[in-house]
Amino acid sequence: MWKTVAFYLISGMIVEGLISDPADGALEVLLRTIMAFSSIAIYLLIFKKRQYFNQVYTAIFVIENFIMTLATVTEGLYFLMVMKHEEHAEEISIGIGALLVIWYISIVSYILRQTFETRMSLSIILAISYFVLTYGIPMLFMDI
Repeated sequence: MWKTVAFYLISGMIVEGLISDPADGALEVLLRTIMAFSSIAIYLLIFKKRQYFNQVYTAIFVIENFIMTLATVTEGLYFLMVMKHEEHAEEISIGIGALLVIWYISIVSYILRQTFETRMSLSIILAISYFVLTYGIPMLFMDI
């Protein structure tokens, strides 16, 4: 579990460092990690499945790492397209990013549905709320 978290922190800081100030990016990634830890813990407590914390946290962070790796590749692709003066570089990059977010929410929803044995609609709501808590709140905090 801790290896996946370490990889997430390192790759997240690289991606955020490419997008914004490295210090701000590092802080945002740390906040996202804390929010992910807290969100998963709260979900597991609510559904009375706290014994699965390591498995769920590891599963979600493995997928986070995979998506973060693809996001890093997307950043590199965007950079190359800008250097080659590709007319639609921004639209392509945003499109790939949107697909990655939808894919990420789908996989997290599946993990939560299998863990909590819930309906698909509830697992999608939980996955979207997890995404908002994990990514939205740290971004709002960084804007303050």
